[in-house]
Amino acid sequence: MSSEIVVERVGRTRVVTINRPEARNALTREVICGIRDAFFAANRDPDIRCVVLTGAGRHFCAGADLRKNLMADPDMMDHLENYLDEYHAVIKAIVACEKPSVAMLDGCAVGFGADLALVCDLRVATPEAYVQEKFVKIGLMPDGGGTFFLPRLVGTARALQMILLAEKIMGPELQSLGVVARVVPHTELRDATFAIARQIEQGPPLAYREIRRALYASLGSIEDALRREREGQLKLLRSADVIEGVTAWSQKREATFQGK
Repeated sequence: MSSEIVVERVGRTRVVTINRPEARNALTREVICGIRDAFFAANRDPDIRCVVLTGAGRHFCAGADLRKNLMADPDMMDHLENYLDEYHAVIKAIVACEKPSVAMLDGCAVGFGADLALVCDLRVATPEAYVQEKFVKIGLMPDGGGTFFLPRLVGTARALQMILLAEKIMGPELQSLGVVARVVPHTELRDATFAIARQIEQGPPLAYREIRRALYASLGSIEDALRREREGQLKLLRSADVIEGVTAWSQKREATFQGK
């Protein structure tokens, strides 16, 4: 497994840490595959009862690392489908994992990083933590299940507000919306998260499995939602608006979108 992913065991909890603090834990292909494989392994291990997903340093995840991904694969735009499939595979792995998952949030959870936080079953955050579906800033849409999970967590109207306006929602407001279970100071974040993990460890794993299965089935099909996001995002990725959005982002200016 890549050094950009650290996997450890604490009691009967598997801890998966995105280890790119210098890049606010932005995602590369190696990181995405590492998270996916860690959840697969946790699901296979009968001694693991819970999975905690977090980021090294003071941030959870800043989303996809566009610069590094393009540097590693200059022809990335020629096979965008493969990239989306790899990113979607990690979302599917987290949903399919029979062990409850907890996102431990500090700093940013932006773009696909926001979707990684939302796909987990529970979330613990600091007051400085924030979730931001920032895709529209570069002419894109959520593509990690954000259009599936966010309206089910906060309601359609608020989800549209958060996505269309790229709102940054801080920890205390996330708690008032019911998105996070606890908000604690940074110095207490790990203890608060592992208190929840220990409670899950001591609970009934068969009941947890059936509860998750029934609850997620009641929400509709995440597979269908990811398929819709895939289709929409592939159209957008090939648009002039996205070229303008990414150019503006790299030049640190506001984009001028033409609807083309």
